[in-house]
Amino acid sequence: MLARDHRIVTGANLRSVQRRGQRRVTEFFVMTSQATSEESPSRYGFVVSKSVGGAVVRNLVKRRLRYLAAEALRIHPVGADVVVRALAPAATADFDQLRAAWNQATSKASSQ
Repeated sequence: MLARDHRIVTGANLRSVQRRGQRRVTEFFVMTSQATSEESPSRYGFVVSKSVGGAVVRNLVKRRLRYLAAEALRIHPVGADVVVRALAPAATADFDQLRAAWNQATSKASSQ
C-alpha cells in the first residue's frame, strides 16, 4: 500500500491530472502525468473499471500497479502526479509484461 502522502485520493484530483497531464498509452494502461512543485511528494492514482474484469481481477491489477508505483517512488519521490487507467488487456497480462509497459511509459515521460 502506498502511503497516503503518495496517493491521489479525490476524484477531482484524478480528473484534473487526466485533463491537464501528458498522456502515454501502452497496451495495458494509459498513464497520465502532471508535473508538480519539487517540494511536493509524487502521488499516484489508479482507475480500474469493470471492463477489466471481475473484482478479483481488478484487485490483482491494482496491486500490481501499486507495486510498480512504489518502485517508481524510490527513484522519483517528488515532483509529479500520475494517474494510471488500466485497460482490458491488463487482466491477462503477467507482472513482467506490466513492468515492461510501465518502463516504456516512464521512459517516454522522461524523454519529453
